[in-house]
Amino acid sequence: MSSFFWERRPISSKTNENGGDEKRDPLFALTLVICGLVGATGTLYPKLVANAANAITSAAFAYFDWLFLAATSIFLIVPLFLAISRHGKLRLGHDDERPEFSTAAWLSMLFAAGMGTGLVFWGVAEPLTHFHSSPGLPAEAQAAISHAMVITNFHWGLHAWGIYCLASLVLAYFSFRKKAPYLPGAPLRLSFSGAWIRPLAYAADFWAVLAIVFGVAGSLGMGTFQIRTGLSIIVGTEATSTLVPALTLVTLTIAYMTSAMSGLNRGIKWLSNINMTLAIALCVFVIISGPTGSLLQLFIEAGVDYLKMLAPLSIQLHDSAADRQWQHGWTLIYFLWWIAWAPFVGVFIARISRGRTIREFVTGVIIAPTAFSLVWFVALGGTALEAEVNGHAGLALLAKTDVSQALFSLLNQLPLSTLLSVTAMLLVFIFLVTSVDSATFVLGMLTSQGALNPPLRRRMAWGVCLGLLGGALMLSDSVEAVKGMSVLGAIPYVGIMILQLFALLKNLAEEKGANPPEEA
Repeated sequence: MSSFFWERRPISSKTNENGGDEKRDPLFALTLVICGLVGATGTLYPKLVANAANAITSAAFAYFDWLFLAATSIFLIVPLFLAISRHGKLRLGHDDERPEFSTAAWLSMLFAAGMGTGLVFWGVAEPLTHFHSSPGLPAEAQAAISHAMVITNFHWGLHAWGIYCLASLVLAYFSFRKKAPYLPGAPLRLSFSGAWIRPLAYAADFWAVLAIVFGVAGSLGMGTFQIRTGLSIIVGTEATSTLVPALTLVTLTIAYMTSAMSGLNRGIKWLSNINMTLAIALCVFVIISGPTGSLLQLFIEAGVDYLKMLAPLSIQLHDSAADRQWQHGWTLIYFLWWIAWAPFVGVFIARISRGRTIREFVTGVIIAPTAFSLVWFVALGGTALEAEVNGHAGLALLAKTDVSQALFSLLNQLPLSTLLSVTAMLLVFIFLVTSVDSATFVLGMLTSQGALNPPLRRRMAWGVCLGLLGGALMLSDSVEAVKGMSVLGAIPYVGIMILQLFALLKNLAEEKGANPPEEA
């Protein structure tokens, strides 16, 4: 195999913005064909692909659950340490650069790309599920509510955004301070030497693409389930219809490809701002119209308990087979899902974060979204739990039998229920559009040798591929299949992130000057 295949160096005069050769780079064709084949097979044999994905995931968890749990904790600790260290003053770019986007627009974009659809999908269902079935569940109702919120926050809070932060920090540092290509393998190429580096760096780029495609396709499939349920409740369409989610998926594909053509500063930016406004409005309305006093108390109690339990939960592997299986099916699935999204969210957040200091970057990427996630789950999940305890809802059964229906059933018990349900569906739709739009942008970058402005035709090709894979998961009609497929590409990427972490620490240790420029 030629050295060009591993290094993917430009060898012609026609290059993209980052110097990559569009025509000679094999990564685009290789990964697109693989993902297309998986999507086509999943469309024809959805159960077969779903079962295969779940089998591979289960086997990996059986042998490496300890590694996945330890790695995600390390991915959180290191960025927080860097933020308070002397390196926190370093800017991701030239020392005199300033951010391209306002803080509000920056936070909106990174949050919408990170986990928007999942928050809407699981906002009610997950706390209810853990309230009725989870390891260490207390018998007393109020303690069980706090316990359910702690577990939910553990899955969606600091660890999730620590993973995203590390992935984006590595790429931002090497791209803006070391002038490296915008590729996951670039830090490895620059930091280490040896015959194993070039194939490993290429593998990093390759697995990053697969992780993004499978992870985002999973969210696309999940979002179509949610929209199908919402339409069934609001409009009266058939709850088990295949046609409705198929038409929804086609509409989504058209929407995110149209948004992709408008560029980063228009489509993604404006849709992200709209969605954050809608999300905040929905969250505030639920808090005001629900049991406000109980929710405020729950926010404080659950937040304090979450911080108290953060360290034990981060290192604990359950002893009993049933609890271990629960941990695999919930905690590790989530952590691997965030890692599956890490190369996508990492590239995107890094791309919009030029000019920020490491301290500002880590604070914004970890603390702010985690705080909003805690408020969101208290608003929706806490309201549902209070209704469940008071015997007015029967939501827990819905969360167990049909996850996508739990949210709309809760909203149906609040004032302006129809408007709230329409808002929730709109949230899911726009979150999907911004997420997949961002994903096509990042996939175009990765398969164009890190181009900051990838060719439109490549972004369109990835948009079609994601729609095909999302359709395959939709046909499986299984949330478990969505989970299994979503984390499939993340399993080998854990090792890549560990190597990226070593590369970052090595280069920061070599950074000249003990006193970097002060923040503005």
